Amino acid sequence: MQMIDRRAVPAAAVESRWLAADGHQVRRIDWAAPAGGARGSLLFLPGRGDFYEKYLETLDHWHDLGWRVTAADWRGQAGSGRLGHDAVTGHIDDFSTWVADLAGLWRDWKAATPGPHVLAGHSMGGHLVLRAVAEHAVDPDAVLLSAPMLGFTASVLPDAVMHAAAKLMKSLGDPARPAWKWSEKPGQPPESRIDLLTHDPERYGDELWWREKRPELVMGPGSWGWVERAYASMRGLFEPGKLEGVRQPVLILATDNDKLVGFKAIARAAQRLPNVTMVNYGKAASHELLREADPVRDLALAEADAFLAKVAGS
Repeated sequence: MQMIDRRAVPAAAVESRWLAADGHQVRRIDWAAPAGGARGSLLFLPGRGDFYEKYLETLDHWHDLGWRVTAADWRGQAGSGRLGHDAVTGHIDDFSTWVADLAGLWRDWKAATPGPHVLAGHSMGGHLVLRAVAEHAVDPDAVLLSAPMLGFTASVLPDAVMHAAAKLMKSLGDPARPAWKWSEKPGQPPESRIDLLTHDPERYGDELWWREKRPELVMGPGSWGWVERAYASMRGLFEPGKLEGVRQPVLILATDNDKLVGFKAIARAAQRLPNVTMVNYGKAASHELLREADPVRDLALAEADAFLAKVAGS
């Protein structure tokens, strides 16, 4: 497997902006079709508080395999501006705003790229990808999900109860206020954060390096508005018939050791998706499967590569 400098934008990639319907600028990065033509095109969306620099290694790998690759930051985080009152709290009015952005980006991107077209997402990005497909806002040929946010590990009570509690907390103050503490050190992530994400300290260090190099990427907790709307969106995805309407092949990479998103919810979704393969990496993996230590990441990447090869017909 070809090694890249994870702390540099690959020479083959170009950073730019996509304009949403309302003029909001969404940051994106594109790898052009490889010489001799592409096997297809892949659009990747990262998770909450994420940024595409964290996935340069994987995205460049897929480009090396012959794919035309694009990734983008969500509106309101990383290089796509902010929607709250400060530079670090992640806020959104409603997840439908993100679905609409994805639908617009998908329409423009699909028209400019060769098929087959694959839509991929990690964590919150995986949730929004699956929701957009289930609501027929996008029409990919295949879907690739890494640890999709379909439930929260912290939800010790039924989602309906947790959602009601989130509604109450949202109503008790400014919905854009942070829902949890980030760190006792202003501007610094909590020291235990690595344990939630990956067993690979070097890949985790890459994220911290990018945050220092590009301060606009730094984001901390979500707002109470985000929490409440997340519960609403996740519950909506499990409405009767919604997941059953996803006819595309879906690959889900997940771990029952996840400390952020609920594995049981992922498993419930997999049971209802008509054409799905789900792989559980167990205790060897944490939330960021595509940024895990090599023994796990290599397995996850091989599974994704085989899925993509099948989509491409090769």
